[in-house]
Amino acid sequence: MANKWVYSFGDGKAEGRADMKNLLGGKGANLAEMNLVGLPVPAGFTVTTEVCTYYYDNNKSYPNDLKNQVESGISHIETVMGHKFGDVKNPLLLSVRSGARVSMPGMMNTVLNLGLNDETVKGLAQFTGDERMAYDSYRRFLMMFSDVVLEADIDLFEHTLERMKDEKGYKFDNELTVDDLKHLVIQFKEIGEKLGKPVPQDPWEQLYAGIGAVFGSWMTKKAVTYRKLNNIPGNWGTAVNVQAMVFGNSGDDSATGVCFSRDPATGENKFYGEYLINAQGEDVVAGIRTPQPMVKDNSGRISLEEAMPEVYAELFAARNKLEQHYKDMQDMEFTIEHKKLWMLQTRNGKRTAAAAVRIAVEMVEEGLLTREEAIMRVGADQLNHLLHPMLDPKAQKNVIATGLPASPGAAVGRVVFSAGDAEDWKKKGEKVMLVRIETSPEDIAGMDAAQGIITARGGMTSHAAVVARGMGRPCVSGSADIKIDYVTKTLKTTSGVVIKEGDWVSIDGAKGEIIEGQVPTVSVEMTGNFGKLMEWVDKIKSLEIRANAETPRDAKTARGFGAEGIGLARTEHMFFDPSRIQDMREMILASDEAGRRIALEKLLPYQRQDFVDLFKIMDGLPVTIRLIDPPLHEFLPHTDAEIKELSEHTGKSIEFIKERSNALHEQNPMLGHRGCRLAITYPEIAEMQTRAILEAALECKDAGVKVMPEIEVPLVGSKKELDIVKSVIDSTAEQIFAAKGARINYKVGSMIELPRAALLADEIAEISEFFGFGTNDLTQTTLGMSRDDTGAILEEYRARGVYVADPFASIDTAGVGKLVKNAVELGRKVKGHDIHVGVCGEHGGDPESIQFFHDCGMDFVSCSPFRVPIARLAAAQAAVKNPRK
Repeated sequence: MANKWVYSFGDGKAEGRADMKNLLGGKGANLAEMNLVGLPVPAGFTVTTEVCTYYYDNNKSYPNDLKNQVESGISHIETVMGHKFGDVKNPLLLSVRSGARVSMPGMMNTVLNLGLNDETVKGLAQFTGDERMAYDSYRRFLMMFSDVVLEADIDLFEHTLERMKDEKGYKFDNELTVDDLKHLVIQFKEIGEKLGKPVPQDPWEQLYAGIGAVFGSWMTKKAVTYRKLNNIPGNWGTAVNVQAMVFGNSGDDSATGVCFSRDPATGENKFYGEYLINAQGEDVVAGIRTPQPMVKDNSGRISLEEAMPEVYAELFAARNKLEQHYKDMQDMEFTIEHKKLWMLQTRNGKRTAAAAVRIAVEMVEEGLLTREEAIMRVGADQLNHLLHPMLDPKAQKNVIATGLPASPGAAVGRVVFSAGDAEDWKKKGEKVMLVRIETSPEDIAGMDAAQGIITARGGMTSHAAVVARGMGRPCVSGSADIKIDYVTKTLKTTSGVVIKEGDWVSIDGAKGEIIEGQVPTVSVEMTGNFGKLMEWVDKIKSLEIRANAETPRDAKTARGFGAEGIGLARTEHMFFDPSRIQDMREMILASDEAGRRIALEKLLPYQRQDFVDLFKIMDGLPVTIRLIDPPLHEFLPHTDAEIKELSEHTGKSIEFIKERSNALHEQNPMLGHRGCRLAITYPEIAEMQTRAILEAALECKDAGVKVMPEIEVPLVGSKKELDIVKSVIDSTAEQIFAAKGARINYKVGSMIELPRAALLADEIAEISEFFGFGTNDLTQTTLGMSRDDTGAILEEYRARGVYVADPFASIDTAGVGKLVKNAVELGRKVKGHDIHVGVCGEHGGDPESIQFFHDCGMDFVSCSPFRVPIARLAAAQAAVKNPRK
């Protein structure tokens, strides 16, 4: 059986339908559907996405039987529309547009008015009785075809057009006369000849060139970049929609426009949009003429409702029909030709986060959606914009560099280049922007003092990104557009802008933009609709949502955002506080156990109070505390000033400190003396931390706080390792209980962050009471990639389709995911659902990853406090897609 490459639509009939987006693309599927629901749509056909795949798999050639099917499609359009393609008396003109399965606005090519040449333009003028419209369409076609298909320098055409308008004293294109347009056509053809890129006169040659240009645009740099940013696979391809042209530039009784069934900015249930009299589609978005409103308002501009009330009423009815049919806010394009309405496109409209929430809630109240359907209408990542201040969208912005959108929100501050300066400036009342080549754990106080963070290195899961998200600080990381000089205290951009210490900059963490100067910010109100939506979310989701938090502020933020406990408290972050870092360093410098115990006794009160604070805030909720994880050398000083200060504090010589630091240095610290290896070689550290946890728990219990402590052992690779550390924890616990005369329940569990642990999870489960998947390290150790050093490699890998998404941002389901799934199944095989299983890596806040973790049967995910609402919504959406029994 021959392959079907072309699907026709028109005259109320269609071979496709709305649920065929993978084959027909979103535009083609919706054009077919609009026909089926009885709306006026110019006839056309869709060349499927499979042809695009074939095109790239076969050296940019087409299937042998495509030509016959395209010719049949043209015959179909001719029959329905009453015009003939290439006919010199009654010519059919075509639009050729792209249409991927998901909307990629502005990323791919379009050709309008295809089929015009020196003869058909005369026939169009005679048939329509509108010579101006005919030649206006011809000059538009020559410009667009030269630009999109022939890749000629469009500026040459634009300059020619503008020069004529200047000479004639015209402001707008629609002031050009027929003679002006005829002269422009001659000039445009001359430009093409001089460039060696003449527009072909044969309409069929134009058509196949146009189809090829659309397929070719799938792999343009901007399209590839858009797909990468939105995790759209390159092998999906685009469809091509060939459709009869209708002419909004046919005079004052014709128009074109774009409209939304509801306000996309606020979500208000009102008809919203713009149109232009005597224009074609590109005029509305080009900004050359100011569009007019759809609905009568107080602007003084004539609305469509006033100019063409009958057509407006028909369009309003189409708006209602489409919204009822799709059960979502619709973004529609239309043309009016001599007061006849034609619908050219409909799709689910893009909207702000606030609008998405309002529309979802109000559509439930209107009876249009169920609660389950409503939560699927809000993109989980959209909630970022509701949780952080944003730059005023009306303000002027001079974007000087871009990087990775590491942590959302808007920040404005004066540039400083060290964490210490950030703290000092803040104490003076200054708002600062911390700019670093890359951050380290020692920068944490400065990061806390800053309004936002900019780094030249590091990925989406780098130290800067992870900590910034946890703090709720906006961050732009890994910007290749900037060079930072600590000596001169300057930031230089590739475009030549120089930012000095103290200069003001702004960042948009959601877009990864670095902006010169102070851009005003606006706060987004948490509305009643948001509260309603999240109530529904919590009733629908199966996964428990916890937070990664180790400070009282983070814990309070997390609980305020609806966290159901702490899934990861990183104890090492607590030691970087200036009041305790010296005691930590004293412990590391100690040459024997006795010396370490003396220093640990100094740290014990700090740690105990940390846990008291967390337990009180999380009253009645579980708190998972990870024993110290990073290599000890990370805590040691690096600068001469810091070394001198430590020498004075400890009485150790500067030479001794440097020797000790060198002795602790590791070639590959990520796989070195860290995690449970520290607890095994220095059990006194695990003892102190256990004492701090359980003494704090008993203190809180006495105060009436319900405490649920969970002690997590990091970097476990075998049952024996966990056994050794657990025996230290349990024996220490018994000593505490005996001394206090009281007991408290606690759990000991293992992090699963090494492939070996995932493969031997059944053995580890014999003594582990819970699993916490550290997917950051599990990804690194499975892929053999450093998350901080392989940014450029991953960019190339994603461009070449090795990975669709960044595996450190969204779980690699094929590789890392298989290990995760295997470990869950092995653990449950031993203990059933008595073993609690969750994720505490950065993937715990990624909606796509949350779907996978839900499908694996996990009990919880843990994420940065500001991502808790996002994770709650994503968990509910996962439950809707795949309900648990």
